[in-house]
Amino acid sequence: MQEGHIRLNDQVWDEPPRTFVPAQQRRVGVVFQDYLLFQHMSVLENVAFGLRARGMPRDAARARAMTWLDAVGIGDQARKRPGALSGGQAQRVALARALATEPEVLLLDEPLAALDAGTRLKVRAELARHLRDFPGRTVLVTHDPVDAMALGDRLVVIEDGQVTQTGAPREVARHPRTAYIADLVGLNLLRGEANGTTVTLDTGTTLTTVSANSGSIYVAFPPSAISLHHAPSSEPNTWQATVTGVEQHAHTTRIHLDNSVSADLTPATVADLDLNTPLWAMVHPESLQTYK
Repeated sequence: MQEGHIRLNDQVWDEPPRTFVPAQQRRVGVVFQDYLLFQHMSVLENVAFGLRARGMPRDAARARAMTWLDAVGIGDQARKRPGALSGGQAQRVALARALATEPEVLLLDEPLAALDAGTRLKVRAELARHLRDFPGRTVLVTHDPVDAMALGDRLVVIEDGQVTQTGAPREVARHPRTAYIADLVGLNLLRGEANGTTVTLDTGTTLTTVSANSGSIYVAFPPSAISLHHAPSSEPNTWQATVTGVEQHAHTTRIHLDNSVSADLTPATVADLDLNTPLWAMVHPESLQTYK
């Protein structure tokens, strides 16, 4: 690092050019994306490694390591080598190894990325429980919004190297401030100028909202709130739209429209529409959420 500082409470770890504390002297636990377990060691020896490196006697280190293996539910795997473990078991060993040294900061680098969908769901719930009991600070890096929402109590969203939004998970999910974040949390996001309950979007389209506002605002709504029709309606918030793309999901079809808007429709509804012709999109005012 050339500028800035790394500080935990009143401890300065790195502040060029005056202060630098070597990484091995910082009380930090790390869980890597691919876990980086030592393949030539047993599970027990892996967890005891950090304790032994800090000078703890062998028997004491093994005893504490066994306590942590029991805590994460894999004490019966202590004698095995990492190669004999499942992905979920390896993740728990890596977590136990990181926590055994009683770190002040726990760093998690995509800790669930290597797991299959079924294992990921279970391990995410277990990890959330361990993080709630962890007395120190945790920094989690992930590209998965579900992991972020389930495991974090404060989110920092970084796009192209810049912080674009911070806040509690609920706040970020309800009030996204960039198209990228809106896509992550499953919302359409538009910008416009409000005058009472009328919002004129940057595209020139006008929308009617329930709440009155003034000035520049965000308008957010879920793709499921949009309906598509062959003819214009007398309902408010109806505009002509062109289909730009189609994605098939498990039980719905995601229809991408011009002006960066998406609609979620049932396969039966899509079958009744001719997506190759101009359509009319409509969203009820009650479905629109506005905020500064």
